[in-house]
Amino acid sequence: MKDVLKAMEQRSSTRGYTKQGLTDEELEVLLRAGLQAPTAANRQEVHISVVQGDDPLLAEIEEAKNAGRGIQDAASNFYYGAPIVLMLSADEGFYWSPLDAGIAVENIALAAEGLGLGSLIIGCIKDAMSGEKKEYFAKALRFPEGYRFEIAIAVGHKAVEKAPHEYDAAKNVTFIP
Repeated sequence: MKDVLKAMEQRSSTRGYTKQGLTDEELEVLLRAGLQAPTAANRQEVHISVVQGDDPLLAEIEEAKNAGRGIQDAASNFYYGAPIVLMLSADEGFYWSPLDAGIAVENIALAAEGLGLGSLIIGCIKDAMSGEKKEYFAKALRFPEGYRFEIAIAVGHKAVEKAPHEYDAAKNVTFIP
């Protein structure tokens, strides 16, 4: 329990990675963490597509994201050069799929922190992934039939450090008598 609480306390969004890849064991831990996440009615409908950071498909997704926002010649990319990007998709007909994918991605982020890795939960590509190239991206990422993109996470060895965010419990928590 103490290790999980420490990971939650120390985790922050990593926006810079070394070129060092993940080991098979590290990747297996991350995938297991995501797949062990609870799902509504135990549907276990979340699917994870593992994409290498140098895959040209990520550049295509970046281009679609930027085009949708009217951005040209972006200086960085949505995954900040991470060696691995995990794309989570889920059954588009199941009401709880977005929530289930969110729980899975948080499990992955905490597992990454526990392994000493950095991670960045990514939602900024949602418009690109559901836009005019939706079917193309779904096929390229091998989403199961009837699944749609929900969320992604970049993972790798940290090249930059960032302090975890501060919070104001008095503002963000209400006790009901």
